[in-house]
Parts: sequence; structure tokens; C-alpha cells
Amino acid sequence: MNVLMMTNTYLPHVGGVARSVESCAQWLRSRGQRVLIGAPRFEGAPKRETGVVRIPAIQHWSGSDFSVPLPITRALHRAVERFAPDLVHSHHPFLLGDTALRVAAEFDLPIVFTHHTLYEHFTHYVPLDSPRIRRFAIELATSYANLCDLVFAPSESVAEILRERGVHARIEVVPTGIDLAQFAAGDGAAFRRARKISADAIVVGHVGRLAAEKNLVFLGEALAQFAALEPLTRVLVVGDGPEAPPLRARFAERGLGDRLHLVGTLQGPALADAYRAMDVFAFASTTETQGLVLAEAMAAGVPVVAIDAPGAREVVRDRSNGRLLRTESIRDYLAALTWTVAGRDRLAAAARQIARDFSIDVTGERALAHYRELVQVAHPRAARDHRPWSEVRRRLRKEWSLVAHRAQSVARSWDSPKVAP
Repeated sequence: MNVLMMTNTYLPHVGGVARSVESCAQWLRSRGQRVLIGAPRFEGAPKRETGVVRIPAIQHWSGSDFSVPLPITRALHRAVERFAPDLVHSHHPFLLGDTALRVAAEFDLPIVFTHHTLYEHFTHYVPLDSPRIRRFAIELATSYANLCDLVFAPSESVAEILRERGVHARIEVVPTGIDLAQFAAGDGAAFRRARKISADAIVVGHVGRLAAEKNLVFLGEALAQFAALEPLTRVLVVGDGPEAPPLRARFAERGLGDRLHLVGTLQGPALADAYRAMDVFAFASTTETQGLVLAEAMAAGVPVVAIDAPGAREVVRDRSNGRLLRTESIRDYLAALTWTVAGRDRLAAAARQIARDFSIDVTGERALAHYRELVQVAHPRAARDHRPWSEVRRRLRKEWSLVAHRAQSVARSWDSPKVAP
């Protein structure tokens, strides 16, 4: 099977969607499938890549580390013709997501959309952010999903949210998979030695983009207070972003600067080593669609303390493999960290057990089965009409659908500025 994936974020950008696209593509290729990834150009991207076609893009859009691809698709069109895809998999409901719909229409292909993100939690990157902008983000993603043949939800919680918001397209739960062996094989002791963290230190860790939507003000305060209470505590943070300086300042102003280890972005074996160096994983984001980093931590045998929210509740079993807190309270969070550190050895086995549900072999087979069903049953190749006039009509219908989809999203967000669940 030939799968065309379209994504607005991809390597070398490090984030949940980029990692999801890369891990899925690698697994599919390892099973004999062909994958072509359409993605924006990013600073630092390799000049020569196999299986990737890059689209020119505006770098560092709105002060972020994201790129905005420009509507220049001639090179992409040629690459798609040569690749001859059986199916299009879109990873965003805008920009290259629109291009994915156009490609699917032009080549008469089925299209799958993974609803990776609750986009209303990211509108602070947009000028003039407001409740109507947040509502528009919801309506945009919802109407886009309804233009697709199949929607992948990363968790059951997100699937339920999509149904409540009016997605009537078929929805299947397909989380991003992880390489269990990689995270289980990390060398935590070596990582500690390299960072001058003693073997008897209590390491509370966190992995992720250091940005406002990750609730890092709350988490930073909780971790600083925990470090102040327990002299053996070291806080290990993997990732980078605009919240890194405030986090560093928060520890420094308490005289705890030497207890915080901000090590930047890590990938591959280095990331696995970092997880294995931790005693407990601390998480406070309420904007996730899937707790990918939580599953990675658990694959390394690290129990988790998290706030109850979509994504986290699919991974954390309260008092079994960590703590899942119903309320956002510093006092409760400190108590949960203390409890989890004390029982970390007992909790580790349960953490590894739940991580097996998120193995890339499990989730990859699930995605591939849905691909095959869609191509062979819902959209068989023999039934496709490639006559020139049919292609023109399909493209015109899709363009009209895109225009209507945008207009309806604007109208609904203006009529009802209240943000949906």
C-alpha cells in the first residue's frame, strides 16, 4: 500500500505530531508499505531526504517555532503523481490539510484525518485571540473532520469530544505508538553521571515542549516547592520553548537553581536514558489528546503524577501506576509526588504493563487494518473514475466543500462564541 501523509509539522521540529508521523511512517515501511510525507521546510532539515517532499514555508510564524507552508504545490503534485498513493492521511485541518483534501479529490482517493490536537488551546499563538477565535478553531476542525472518510482519535476521551462537537464521520481510536524496547533499554545511571546527578537523588522528571499550553506555571511552582521540601530532589526537564526562562527563574529565586536540570530537546537513545534516570514523571497539561510522553515514561518503568484530563486518563491509573488528580491543587500535587516517590518500585511494574497497550506494533496494526478496509471496501481502486472531466468535477466539488467549510466555521463561531467542551 502507498500512503501519502500530509503534515504541517515534521522533523527536525520536535513535537507530538511530528513524532507521531515519523513513528507511524517508520513502522509502515518496516512492514513493506510505502510512505510519502508532504511537510513544510524547516530550518535545519536535511537537504536530502528519502520519502519526504518539502513545501516552502514561512519560518517562526507569530513568534513560535512552527512553520506555515505556502500554497505552492507544483513540486508536491509531481511527487504525488510519481508515488501513486492508495490513500491520503492528513494530520491537520488547515494549510497542508486543505492540500490533502484537494489531492484526495483530484486523484479520487480516500482520506483519513488524525485529530491530534484540541486546537482551541493553541489560539494564543494567533493575533487577536478571543473566545470567537477559539470557537472558530473548534468549528474548523469539526467541519474538516466531516469532509474526511475516516477520523482517527488518539484516545477514547477525544473520540467522545468529537462526537459531542458534531463529527458524524466514522471515528476510530488509534493512539500514537511507541517503541517499548527503546524506552525500556535506556541507561539512567549513565545519564545521571553525565549530568552530575547523584545515584541517591530523587529525580522528578518532565518531557515536553515548554510552552504556556502545557500548564507549566502550575507545574513549575509545584516542582519548586517539592524541591524545597526534599533536599535530595533534582528536577530534570527535557524540552525547550518560551517557558524555559521563567522556569529557570522560579528555581533561582528560591535558591534552588542547582536543583533544576534543563537539558533541552533530546531524541532517540538520549531521550530513553533521560526517562530511565527519573524516579517519577510530573505532568500537569490539560490540553493533550494523548498522553504520549506518559506512555513513554511508563515504558521506562517510571510512574506518573498527572492532572485528570483527556489523554492522561487513558494512561494513568490512580494509585496503580501513579496518581491522577481530580483537581489542580499545589497541595494535592505535592502529596501525590510524595506518595508516588515512596511507592515507585511497586508502581513500576504496573507502569510497564499499561505501556504495552501503546506499543507501535499494536497501534500500527490497528491503523493499517483501517487503511486496508477503507481502500478495499469503502473506496476500491476498481471503482475510481479517472476520466478528465470526472477529475475536474471532483476538484470543483472539493473546492466548494472547502469554501463552505470555512464559511460555516466562521458563521458558527460568530453566532456562538462560547467554547464547546
